[in-house]
Amino acid sequence: MKIGELARRSGLSAHTIRYYERIGLLPYADRDGGRRRDYDASILDWIAFLGKLKATGMPIRDMLLYAAWRQQGPVTNKDRRTLLEAHREGVRAQIADLSACLTVLDSKIATYRAAEERTEDHEPDDRHEPAAARPRSARSH
Repeated sequence: MKIGELARRSGLSAHTIRYYERIGLLPYADRDGGRRRDYDASILDWIAFLGKLKATGMPIRDMLLYAAWRQQGPVTNKDRRTLLEAHREGVRAQIADLSACLTVLDSKIATYRAAEERTEDHEPDDRHEPAAARPRSARSH
């Protein structure tokens, strides 16, 4: 497939695909008779995997290391597994931190919701009283 179709199908821009190829994240594409890049559809799985690594915060240097090991074949399986296991632990720590943050946000939201409900339950209905009859603090200014 040509670079435009790969861009459309992968969600990456053609510029990003060329950049990833240049730095070594993507293997160099075969070229057709017109010297245009011609990608095999299997590259989509690799790009999707790179997207997951990026989304989980893997540094580009580690992605490049993984890509280089991948190019070397099965002899690097242990190295790749070890790198992914270390990254997985970092992702788990991030999830735990985010979960703790979510708990704090939920608690704060519940506090505000409860305060709003108490205010609504105890607010006198003074919309029909003349302003002079309401206490000074309830009058609009």
